[in-house]
Amino acid sequence: MTTAAVLRARRRELSRQMRNAGGQEVIDAALDLLGRGERFIAYELIQHHRQAPSLMTEKLLVTLAATLDSWDSVDMFAMYLSGPAWLNGRIGARTIEKWTRSKDRWWRRAALASTILLSRAGRVDEVIPICERLAGDRDDMVVKALSWALREASKKAARAAKRFIDRHDVAARVRREVTSKLTTGLKNPRR
Repeated sequence: MTTAAVLRARRRELSRQMRNAGGQEVIDAALDLLGRGERFIAYELIQHHRQAPSLMTEKLLVTLAATLDSWDSVDMFAMYLSGPAWLNGRIGARTIEKWTRSKDRWWRRAALASTILLSRAGRVDEVIPICERLAGDRDDMVVKALSWALREASKKAARAAKRFIDRHDVAARVRREVTSKLTTGLKNPRR
């Protein structure tokens, strides 16, 4: 098994080699890497290039997400690509809202995970509507992402997170973890 440190070292070397490449060239290289199953390097290559992130569109994100099949692949996609694209105005809330309506659990999780960077930037008012769309979802991967999204939102807007929990029929895990975060500062204080 290749460690994250080894993968990151490979990505840094690729980034160094492609330092003067245009954004589209980096995206093409990332798509090639993705086709070879090297998602981590592909996503980081885009994230760490000066121009490539500014080329993100909904269509390109869908292409880059073609093989999402696990919580870690979704969260990496959201934290490295879709979240920054939304935060920086490359895609809008309509794109994320569309993902909330998907039958595919991974797209619904991606919608919630994409809110994390907005919460960190204090844009919780844009996060809550996405959470509302998935408040009643009981798929475990979506439930865990909803808890994460609300816990992150609570760091900047505790009252909004509390109001959300009080007003929605969320899964017990979400209620427990968000309430714990609000009252103790920890997701699971007994551990």
